[in-house]
Amino acid sequence: MFHWRLALALLVLSPSLCLALTYEDDIEVNYGDPFYNEITDAETTQPTQSTVPCTGPDLTKWDKMFSMLENSQMRENMLLQYADDIIKVEMDSLRQEMLRFVAQYGGSCGTAVETAGGKLALQLDNRFKEILEHLNTHENTNVKSGGLQLEQLLQQLVVSAHSQTSRLVKLETSCFIGLPSKTGFQHSKQHHEQEVASQPGYLEAALVALQQSREELEEVLSSVKQRYLPGGCDMALLFPMRSRRIYTSVIPEIPQPLSSFTACLWVKPNGVTNKTVLISYGNRQNPFEIQLLLSHNMAQLTVGGEAHLVEASGVLNPGGTSPWIHLCGAWSSEQGVATLWFNGKRVVIAPGVAEGHVIPPGGSLLLGQERNGCCGAHAVPGFEEGFDQKLAFAGKMTGVNIWDRVLSEEDITLLGQLDSQSCSHRGNVVAWGITEMVPHGGAQFTH
Repeated sequence: MFHWRLALALLVLSPSLCLALTYEDDIEVNYGDPFYNEITDAETTQPTQSTVPCTGPDLTKWDKMFSMLENSQMRENMLLQYADDIIKVEMDSLRQEMLRFVAQYGGSCGTAVETAGGKLALQLDNRFKEILEHLNTHENTNVKSGGLQLEQLLQQLVVSAHSQTSRLVKLETSCFIGLPSKTGFQHSKQHHEQEVASQPGYLEAALVALQQSREELEEVLSSVKQRYLPGGCDMALLFPMRSRRIYTSVIPEIPQPLSSFTACLWVKPNGVTNKTVLISYGNRQNPFEIQLLLSHNMAQLTVGGEAHLVEASGVLNPGGTSPWIHLCGAWSSEQGVATLWFNGKRVVIAPGVAEGHVIPPGGSLLLGQERNGCCGAHAVPGFEEGFDQKLAFAGKMTGVNIWDRVLSEEDITLLGQLDSQSCSHRGNVVAWGITEMVPHGGAQFTH
C-alpha cells in the first residue's frame, strides 16, 4: 500500500518537476549569453535554400532591334541636348563680349558718325537755300505758277532732308550711346538686344530714303539748270520757234566805223540747222559785215563777207537741246586776226581775215536772224520777206555785249564762267540790259 502511494505521488509530481527543469534551462540560455541578435545553433543547422535567377521569356530579333533603336535615340537626344547647351553658353558669352565692346568704344564712333552726318546735312541745307534764294530772285513772271511749284518741291525736299537727318541722329544715338554700360549690363540685357536686332531694318530704310532724296534732288537740280540763267544775268531773250518773222532788232546801230571788235553772248539753242544766225550786222551794200553763227556742231565767225569765214568744230552736240554755252568772236583789222572762244577757252585763231577792212556804221544789227539785200535797213515792220525761216534761231539768248576792241584772254575767260557775273561787264557798243532791243514776231524777254 505504501509503495502504491509512493508511485502515485511520483507520478503526480513528475510534470511539475519537468516544467521546473524546463524553465531552468530557458533562464540559463537567455541570461547566460550577453549578446543579442545572434544566430543560434539551431538556426545555423537549418539548410539554406539556393537562389535561382528570374528568367523571362526569350526576346525575338525584332524586340532586340527595337530595343537598340530606343537606346540609340536616347543617346542622340542626350548628345543634341549637350551640344545645344554648349552653343547657348558660347553664344551668350560672345554676345556679352560684343555688347561690352560696343559699350566701351561706341561713344566715340557714334560721335564721329554723328558729326559727319551733321556736316553732310548742313551742306545739303545750304545748297537748298541757295537754290531757293536764286529762284526767289530770278522768278519768271510769265511762268510764275511753274516757279512756285518748283519752290514748293524744293521746300518739301528740305523738310525731307531734315527729317532723314533727325532719324539718322536718333538711330546713331540709340545704336551707340544707348547701349548698356558695364555696371548695368545684365539689368537691361534683353531690351538692348532687341534694340540692336531691330537696327538693320532702320538702317536699310534710312539708306533707301536717302537714295530717293538724292534722286529727287538730281531731278530738281536738272530742272533748275534748265531755268537757270548764267553769268549773273537776270533776263533772257526767248525765241520760241524758227520763223522768218521772229527776231530782235538792236537800237542804236553801230554808231561809228570799227577796226576791231569783240562780240560775246550766252546762248541755249533748241536745235541747230546747217546755218543758224545768232548775231548779224550789215547794210544795203553788204548784209554780212559781222555774223556769229552756229552750224551743226560748229561755231562760225564772218567778217566783211561770207568769204572771210572762221569756224570751230566740235563745240556743240548735234541735235536736241543744248545747255547754256558762251561764245565770243573777236577780230582786229591790223593783221586780220580772228578768234573764236567757247566757254572761256579759245578754240581757234586765224590770221589774215579781212585784213585792213573797216566795219562801216549805220547798218542794221539783228539777233536771231539775218537781213538779206532785198529790203535793206529800211524794211517796213511786218514785211519781212527778206528773212529766211531756215536761218532763224530758236532757243534762249542772254548777255549780248559788243566792244570796239579785242578783249584780253583773261577777260574773255572770266566772261565764259557759268557762275561769273559776266552780265555786269557790259560792252561799250552794245550793252546788255542798257542798249534798247526790240523783239519782233513772238520773241520776248523772259526771266
